[in-house]
Amino acid sequence: MKTVIVLALVAVVLSLGGAGFLMLRRKGSDQDKGAAMARALAIRVGLSVTVFVLVLVAYLAGWIKPTGLPLG
Repeated sequence: MKTVIVLALVAVVLSLGGAGFLMLRRKGSDQDKGAAMARALAIRVGLSVTVFVLVLVAYLAGWIKPTGLPLG
C-alpha cells in the first residue's frame, strides 16, 4: 500500500510539472495551451483526492499506522 501511495504522489508531481511545462511553452494558441493546462491540473487534483482516500482507507483498514513524533 505504501508503494501505491508513493507512486501516486510521484504522479501528482509529474502532472504538476506537465502543467507548468504547458504553461511555459510558446507553441500553439493561448486557448489550446489553456485547455491542455487545465486538463493537466484537473488530473493532478483527481490524483491528489485519490491519494487522500487511499491513505484514509489504509489507515482505517489497519494497513498503515501512525508513528507520531518521538518525544524527549
